[in-house]
Amino acid sequence: MNENRRRTKWPDAAPASNPTTPVSQTRFIRREHRQFSYIRKQLAANRYLYILFALPFLYYIAFRYLPIYGVLIAFKKIVVFRGLGEIMGAPWVGFLYFKQYLSDPYFWKLARNTVLIRFYGIVWGFPSPIILALMLNELRNDKFKRVIQSITYLPHFISLVVVCGMLISFLSTEGLINRMLGIFGTTPANFLAKPEWFRVIFVGSDIWQHVGFGTIIYLAALTNIDPQLYEAAAIDGAGRWRQLIHVTFPGLAPTITILFILRLGRIMEVGYQKIILLYNGATYETADVISTYVYRRGLIQSDFAYATAVGIFSSLIGLVFVYTANRIARAVGETSLW
Repeated sequence: MNENRRRTKWPDAAPASNPTTPVSQTRFIRREHRQFSYIRKQLAANRYLYILFALPFLYYIAFRYLPIYGVLIAFKKIVVFRGLGEIMGAPWVGFLYFKQYLSDPYFWKLARNTVLIRFYGIVWGFPSPIILALMLNELRNDKFKRVIQSITYLPHFISLVVVCGMLISFLSTEGLINRMLGIFGTTPANFLAKPEWFRVIFVGSDIWQHVGFGTIIYLAALTNIDPQLYEAAAIDGAGRWRQLIHVTFPGLAPTITILFILRLGRIMEVGYQKIILLYNGATYETADVISTYVYRRGLIQSDFAYATAVGIFSSLIGLVFVYTANRIARAVGETSLW
């Protein structure tokens, strides 16, 4: 009787066991069969989602996890072009390349330039999308709001090479900026050849290019705030400013905290592409950063082991910043990465 009930409930169940098969083994086979059948049905029902997931999954496996094997070259004396076998058979040198990097007199200048560019980017660039999102959220004309969003989003999709070409054209001695300043009697200047102007140009253009796209996350977070909170605050006599302070900012606090922690993790990383396209011999003093140094030592001079050691060191510094910021965020509030 019980066996018939089981077969009715699980039509895909395995057939009854023969008298020589243990009862526990039979139950295990049936359970495994049911689990496999459930997984098969789920894969069939959500096959399109899994197909969409497959491409980014393979991308991260191929370009993020498999290259971790190459970290070994930072601790070995190798000739990379001899193949993977050379990596395993090469002699260990320990932390030799790390010591060389830390004892290099150029190290402090690289670290200073990198941290300052990132610091200015956090001070001026991090609040910019928050402010823009709050301003867009206050607009009541939906058509005008969509126009502003489109205008601010578009620079994000412009190629970095095109953006750098625009900067070079606008900031040259015969460019648009100097022509506008010439109206007020200002002497034309080549801003890209002045070291003191490089960080301003780099950070300012980065804000212009990405501020609109960065508002997407904050606008999505604003839509999750309960409208009843604003109604209750208005009933209590709170104006728009007090609603912003006591309702909007607490609602955005978790998102701001997470993104700020992730931003701190890249404190030692500045993309080398934009700097290489903009800097020159006159601006090396303030423009040369760790990423450009790694590019020169690793790809141009083919010193891959030394360049890998520099990259690992920068990543460890970023990890320390993320861990410290996460501990502080968890101690002060309820939001943290882990």
